[in-house]
Amino acid sequence: MKLLLDTHTFLWWLSSPEQILPATAMQIADADNEIYVSVVSLWEIAIKRTIGKLQAPINLQLDVARVGFELLPITVNHIVATERLPLHHRDPFDRMLIAQAKQEQATLVTRDPQFPPYGVPLLLA
Repeated sequence: MKLLLDTHTFLWWLSSPEQILPATAMQIADADNEIYVSVVSLWEIAIKRTIGKLQAPINLQLDVARVGFELLPITVNHIVATERLPLHHRDPFDRMLIAQAKQEQATLVTRDPQFPPYGVPLLLA
């Protein structure tokens, strides 16, 4: 299974994995699954730390690899896919994650209640 972690899910995995539902944590830990963190999540973390909305003691360059996840870059196809999404909400980070999950045929691991209307496969974090 290909899983794309929402930003909060990635942060929980690094600092407080007990917040993730046990069945979901098992899926993330399963070596047979491909686990991705989008560069958009790293960008969101960097922005929120800069403006004081988040204090996450992570190393943006090392922690994705340290936990064995793959980094998902943003491609032109992902950008174009955001234009085709309905405007259920306007958070650009969320919209990119949803577009990436759709384009990459990945299941998005999140607890965000605004994601279901987009019709992307979800796994409750």
